[in-house]
This record gives sequence, structure tokens and C-alpha cells, in this order.
Amino acid sequence: MISFLVLAVPAAALAATAFLYNRLVRLRNTVRASWSDIDVMLRKRHDLVPNLVEAVKGYAGHEKRTLIGVTEARAEAMRAEGPEDRASAENAFTDSLKSLFALAEGYPDLKADTSFLELQRQLVEIENGIEYARRYYNAVVRDYNTLTEVFPSNLVASGFRFERGKFFELSSPEERERVDVSLP
Repeated sequence: MISFLVLAVPAAALAATAFLYNRLVRLRNTVRASWSDIDVMLRKRHDLVPNLVEAVKGYAGHEKRTLIGVTEARAEAMRAEGPEDRASAENAFTDSLKSLFALAEGYPDLKADTSFLELQRQLVEIENGIEYARRYYNAVVRDYNTLTEVFPSNLVASGFRFERGKFFELSSPEERERVDVSLP
């Protein structure tokens, strides 16, 4: 009986460790995959913006400061690495896009242009996809971080050096305020 316990206890501990380790690996890989989904959506937005800038430039070419601001914010967002830096750069980029659309409000011909309207529609779709991908990513990071912190999985996580995931968050309280966007 004692020899059975001598073998059963370590076997059970090993099985529990393997189970928790595999669960942590699955969640970590889901975090990475969901970050990749965000990256794909942001890339689509980055690819769409030069077309928007060109469309606006045709009607409001003399508004160079706004157009340059959007282009610079896009470049900065594309250079950002990791969730924290990327979130900050993307939020600045979103603000510059708001100024681009505010500029477009002053040009009725531009607001009626079918190419511009289609670009706007595509951007709205992409923004909705980004919002969904952010929420999913943050939910997966929450689950992963919880598993790395609760007992007994925290022992496995620290033993195998699983690091906490970083949320993709808004970088300032002003960004939490509601923004009204209207399409013509």
C-alpha cells in the first residue's frame, strides 16, 4: 500500500503539472494568435489610409497640416511594437483620422464622392473589426494572466517562466469618452 502511494503521489503531481503547463501554453498561444489578428486589422487600416488621404487631397490639397499629420501618425503606428506602445500609437492615429474626417465635413463635393464614401465605409468596417479583435485579445490576456496568478497554476507558471500578458488599452482617460461619428 505504501509503495502504491509512493508512486501515486508523484505521478499525480506530475500529471497535474503537465495539465497546467499545457493549459498555460495553449492560452499563451491564443494570446499570440489574437495579437496577430489585431495586427492584421491594423495593417488593413494602415493600407486604406493613403487612399483616404489622396481622396481628401484632391478636394482639400491646401490643408497640408492635417494631411501630413495623418501620414505621420500612420507611420508612427506602423513602427510601434508590443501592445502598450502599439495602443498608444494607434490611439494617436485614430485621433488624426478624426481630424481628417472633420476636414472632409467642410467639402460637400468630397462628402458626396463615391470613392470617398466607399473608403469611409471600409474604414468603419475595419474599425469594427479592430474593436472586436481588441476585446477578444484582452479577454484572452485576462484568462491567461488569471491562470498565471492563481494557485496552483502560478507555481507552474513561475517555474516555467510564463510572463504576464499585456492588455491593449486606451492610453488616456480622454479616449474613454464617447465619440460620435456620422457618415453622410
